[in-house]
Amino acid sequence: MKITACVLLTLSLVSLHCQAARVKDVATVEGVRSNQLVGYGLVVGLPGTGEQSPFTEQSFKTMLTNFGINLPAGMKSQIKNVAAVAVHAELPAFAKPGQAIDVTVSSVGSSKGLRGGTLLQTFLKGLDGQIYAVAQGSLVVSGLGAEGADGSRVVVNTPTVGRIPNGAMVEREVQSPFAQGDYITFNLNRGDFTTAKNLAAAINGFIGDETARTLDARSVQVRAPRDIDQRVSYLATLENLTFEPASDAAKIIINSRTGTIVIGKDVRLFPAAVTHGGMTVTIAENPVVSQPNALAEGETVVVPNTIIDVRPDRSRMFKFDPGTTLDELVSTVNAVGAAPGDLMAILEALKEAGAIHGELVVI
Repeated sequence: MKITACVLLTLSLVSLHCQAARVKDVATVEGVRSNQLVGYGLVVGLPGTGEQSPFTEQSFKTMLTNFGINLPAGMKSQIKNVAAVAVHAELPAFAKPGQAIDVTVSSVGSSKGLRGGTLLQTFLKGLDGQIYAVAQGSLVVSGLGAEGADGSRVVVNTPTVGRIPNGAMVEREVQSPFAQGDYITFNLNRGDFTTAKNLAAAINGFIGDETARTLDARSVQVRAPRDIDQRVSYLATLENLTFEPASDAAKIIINSRTGTIVIGKDVRLFPAAVTHGGMTVTIAENPVVSQPNALAEGETVVVPNTIIDVRPDRSRMFKFDPGTTLDELVSTVNAVGAAPGDLMAILEALKEAGAIHGELVVI
């Protein structure tokens, strides 16, 4: 496969950044955000895949006490169908009491699987320690596990993690600063001074001068009406406003694990000469049988015989003139028959030599 295939998708993606974009696609409104919730609970009804950990037993006894059931002192409960779990969810912005959200349930002990289990009522708390939702319901587990008597085991996906669609009910609303003050602030998803300047200019050109101003490379502050109904309509108009964001910085990204190379369209090369070539080393093992004479009273043995063949490949040298573009780089490297792995080494060498105008990122 020629290297052109490795950068073809990149060229099409980069070209998208040169087109007009809606405000809602490149920025978010400050204060309009989700919040993380977490809780601790018990999953019951497991088919013998629960656990006997101390904290699970303690939680189980506390649950029974809340139901008015007191176990005799010193009695050890058999709870192989119960597992302690951590429950977490994302509380969307403007979520109201009575609305349902999805939750994820993960085992925190030695449970072998949560398939077939039911989560009992679990309080989900926010960062401030307040309860914002209550979760309960039957788990949907995509993974499974099987274990034999000899210790052999097969695990598919992750059987100790499950989800409950619409498994939590919102009980408390998070107050948002959206309706407060005389301004709303757009925060760019990717900080860039040029994009921030263009966004402010587009809003001022649409609404009027001195409506928007840049705070930094990521934030643009916009004057907004105080009335909440007018503010919602105002924001609905602004978020669909189109403008020209800045093009991405010149950058080359190399994935060393997969060999994928992504090159931005603004990458340029300084004058440089590159030679590409190497050698092929072949190692072959041809064992030889050593057979003694009939009267020598020796033993027949196998003697190793290693053959090493080194053949140098035909080296090639090519030259990059000032301002060489991405298309010229790909065409030149393809002409000498280099593979994507060779291009990776060439790019790293050019970066070390200071011959690349752009950032080289290896992940």
